[in-house]
Amino acid sequence: MNLYSGHINKLIEELASLPGIGDKSAGRLAFHIVHMPKDRVTRLASAITDAREHVHHCKVCCTLTDDEICPICANKDRDHRTIMVVENTRDQAAYEKTGKYNGVYHVLHGAISPMLGIGPGDIRLAELMKRLAADDVDEVIIATNSSLEGETTAMYISKLVKPTGIRCTRIASGVPVGGDLEYIDEVTLLRALEGRTEV
Repeated sequence: MNLYSGHINKLIEELASLPGIGDKSAGRLAFHIVHMPKDRVTRLASAITDAREHVHHCKVCCTLTDDEICPICANKDRDHRTIMVVENTRDQAAYEKTGKYNGVYHVLHGAISPMLGIGPGDIRLAELMKRLAADDVDEVIIATNSSLEGETTAMYISKLVKPTGIRCTRIASGVPVGGDLEYIDEVTLLRALEGRTEV
């Protein structure tokens, strides 16, 4: 049953389709937006449209950026011989918040999941292997989530990397099984990084 007018219902429907937002949260957000000053609504709509139009993948690490090469890859002070492989840009941001990792990243944009029909060709593994062949890399740190998909992806990456002779490590189990990196505190992430092991 439609409780509100067409425009409000449509707004609630669109907001509820976003991840992590249920019907109640969508309703609260919709009414908040409707009561916002028009210039703020315009700025919000413009920010969404601009982000969708201008954000793309970094040519080096595949993270999301406005530029051709992201600020981390462009930073000459970073250790470009150490690459941390993460599932998504939010996981990358979680490690950056620790302030203790000075290497660079490679963002897969997913994890291998046969149950969901996601294979190695559906994530950014080919780009990683091209990078390892072209660059002088000492270590690949696999920092995928401690889920079944994350572990499957980690094993697959280690099998690809080992024949190259590049050191391949996995973050330690300070990250709980089933935990998403973006929700884990900086101290736990740092301990996991420092306690990484050979794979």
